[in-house]
Amino acid sequence: SDTEIDSDVVSKLVRKMQNPAVGAAMGQLKASNRNDSWLTRLIDMEYWLACNEERAAQTRFGAVMCCCGPCAMYRRSALLLLLEQYETQFFRGKPSDFGEDRHLTILMLKAGFRTEYVPDAIAATVVPDTLLPYLRQQLRWARSTYRDTLLGLHLLPGLDRYLTLDVVGQNLGPLLLAISSIAALAQLALTGTVPWWTGLTIIAMTMIRS
Repeated sequence: SDTEIDSDVVSKLVRKMQNPAVGAAMGQLKASNRNDSWLTRLIDMEYWLACNEERAAQTRFGAVMCCCGPCAMYRRSALLLLLEQYETQFFRGKPSDFGEDRHLTILMLKAGFRTEYVPDAIAATVVPDTLLPYLRQQLRWARSTYRDTLLGLHLLPGLDRYLTLDVVGQNLGPLLLAISSIAALAQLALTGTVPWWTGLTIIAMTMIRS
């Protein structure tokens, strides 16, 4: 309802499905309302990086960790095998109804299928244009990331070591950034000194992640 796909997206994703080892493939996402605000322009940049750096690197090693919902294709025979697990998502004993794209991707990987990124299969989706809806969206996505990382941890030994590094960085990076930022503010408030070392730590973490 909020996404327009290019006319050739289906044919380009179908080409990946000619390999029976591929269970899912995703295309490249762009912000259709990029020019609405400074925030939508930043989100469009974020999407470009997430697709053409993160997903492109993951597909090089055989496993895109989240085939994004607005532009993804799944092998029907594989989906039917996983449908019951997918429709009855539970986390810590409670029904879970968020992050369905990441969850289905993890199920595909658990079933032994590859997941791929196709950069020239392009879809434009509406993104939040104000800060509060964006933060709510990011909170939902973060919950999904941490939940499905826990569910998929046992997959990592069977995947390329790069993917283990990527998953660890994706999950620990934001936590370390939050702790570092709180420590910097506390130092500034309690001692009145500039937290240079904390700043350098954040810069170093950002460079390592990049």
